[in-house]
Amino acid sequence: MKVRPFSRVSATPGAPHGAQAGGLTGTLIGALPVALGLVAVVVLSEPGLSTTLRLALDGVLTMIWCLYLGQLIATALRRDPDAKGAMLLVDLAAVIVPLAALVATLATGADLGGPSLACGVWVLKLLRDSTAFRLVARVLANEAHNLIGVMSLFGIVLFIAALLAYAVERDAQPQTFGSIPQAMWWAIVTLSTTGYGDAVPQSFIGRILAGVVMMSGIGVFALWAGILATGFAEEVRRRDFVNNWQLVSAVPLFRQLGSAELVGIVRALKPRDLPAGAVVCRKGDAGDQMFFIVEGRVSVAATGAPVELGPGAFFGEMALISGAPRTATVTAASALTLLTLHAQDFQILLTNNPEIAETIRKTALQRGGAEPL
Repeated sequence: MKVRPFSRVSATPGAPHGAQAGGLTGTLIGALPVALGLVAVVVLSEPGLSTTLRLALDGVLTMIWCLYLGQLIATALRRDPDAKGAMLLVDLAAVIVPLAALVATLATGADLGGPSLACGVWVLKLLRDSTAFRLVARVLANEAHNLIGVMSLFGIVLFIAALLAYAVERDAQPQTFGSIPQAMWWAIVTLSTTGYGDAVPQSFIGRILAGVVMMSGIGVFALWAGILATGFAEEVRRRDFVNNWQLVSAVPLFRQLGSAELVGIVRALKPRDLPAGAVVCRKGDAGDQMFFIVEGRVSVAATGAPVELGPGAFFGEMALISGAPRTATVTAASALTLLTLHAQDFQILLTNNPEIAETIRKTALQRGGAEPL
């Protein structure tokens, strides 16, 4: 089987596998002192610890605090542009909060357990470099206007519910509904449908009011959930689109496309990461998609000696053109990043982009119609 892969991709699509592995390793290393510190905080809360063990755990917390102090100083000296906003606040809190607790304890002469408890703030370190943390921050920033609007609605419903509960129940239960602030506690637990049971209307009108407040709470929290879910979906879709754009633009076959055409390709192609040794497709399987190699290499085993394809090459097109089963087994020779194109999108691509269609057909003919992938 003859193959003619495109030239090697020069652009780097997103983060390469090595960088991703390095980032994961760095995250795990950064989480280690946090885990040790939190375990020490939990163990130190036990009252029956020996003095030796307590001093050892305090020593662990002191070393971790010194580590975080050194990180903060190093970040300040090099003026790291990535250390901004909430991330920098987390670094400052990791140092300042335990130090302030220690100073307050020494000044008041109280039990020295306060500084160890203050080290619990280190749990925020797990969020500092988390993509989920940044995603949540972006969603909250993007949806702040809508969330504030729903919060205002919640406050209005809360006040009206407390006011009505006070008016209806104050004579029957003066200890529980004797003032609007007292009634507001009932309104909060009812709006949130928590219902602790410490404040329950006794009158018929009061119970009708409770039912209306419960239903209102369900509606308000549904609005919050809907806004956040929509914000998350839009942010994830935007992030995935940017990532896919980088991957698609790295394939030489698509570099000739204009922006409008490239948008359609980006939406049609789906990224797929595979480890070395994984089977991409098997001989005899029905072919419902073709593949474009972004990173890594594949080994194509047909009737002859295996052939390797590298970045920029594509395979699997003959099964889509002819409809015949695949006649080669393709495995990942290394860690692999692919873009997959399903049969329906493949036909649209051929219809809307004659130049790409011609290139794919020529490559398929050169590979030989008797050996479709």
